[in-house]
Amino acid sequence: MDGYVRLFEDQFKVEGDNPTIGLILCSDKSEAVAKYSVLHESKQIFASKYLKFLPTEEELRLEIEKERRLIEANLDNRKRLSSFDENSAPNAG
Repeated sequence: MDGYVRLFEDQFKVEGDNPTIGLILCSDKSEAVAKYSVLHESKQIFASKYLKFLPTEEELRLEIEKERRLIEANLDNRKRLSSFDENSAPNAG
C-alpha cells in the first residue's frame, strides 16, 4: 500500500494538500482487516491531526465484520425465498 500512497503523492498531490492516507479494507469468511497506510514522513501529522477524527483500525474491522454478516444473512434469506417460490409454484401439467 505504501507504494500506492507514494505514487499518489508524487503524481497527484499539489502544494497545500494534506498528507495522503491509504486505507486497506478486506474481508473473508474468517478475518477482516483494516489498516491505515501513511508515509513515514507524514506519520506525526497523521497521528496529531487525523486520528482523533478517524475510526480506529479495530472499529473499522468490526464494522467490516458486521456488514459481512448482514450481507451473508441477506443472501441466505434470498436463497430461502427463491427455494420457497420454486417449491410453491403450481406444477405445469
